[in-house]
Amino acid sequence: MRHRVSGRNLSRSSSHRSSLRRNMAASLFQYGAIRTTAPKAKELRRFVEKLITHAKKNTLHARRMVISALGRDRAMFGVDEERMDKTIVQKLFDEIAPSYAERPGGYTRIIRLAERRIGDAGEQVILQLVEEGKAAPTAAAAGTSRRRRRATKRHAAATDAAAQTAQATTAKADEAQAEEAPADEADAGEKTQE
Repeated sequence: MRHRVSGRNLSRSSSHRSSLRRNMAASLFQYGAIRTTAPKAKELRRFVEKLITHAKKNTLHARRMVISALGRDRAMFGVDEERMDKTIVQKLFDEIAPSYAERPGGYTRIIRLAERRIGDAGEQVILQLVEEGKAAPTAAAAGTSRRRRRATKRHAAATDAAAQTAQATTAKADEAQAEEAPADEADAGEKTQE
């Protein structure tokens, strides 16, 4: 019987499972998204969301809990294998957790990919952090269909074009008035000389 047994086995021993989970979580925090299989992503999601919830508290105890859960605080390296200033835990506490301050949960999303893994045809997914701190979409684009967004863009472009045309016609009218004004002044000057 499976009473009170939670989580997926993933065909690994418990130490291998915890190492896998820690490494994948660190990679997710470093890069913001990782590509993996669906069962691993679903298992990792539970682990990562708990870590982000701890990090939102931003206390010394929370930091120690996160370091304990991650096993160690590993350094981050750039593309050219140059060591970066921040570690994984520093990035989690300084950048990731504050961006989810108002969000009560659901910090990650799983996007299923059409292609399968070549070796065993495993279902591939992308597990990524939801971008909470980024600029919010405009009211016209938020929660609307693609068709509505495109129509809104076309309408805005048409309005801009009409405004530019109106400005051009007023500019031409102003130029015409400016050309007529010196001619009138010249006529007035001739009348005064006579």
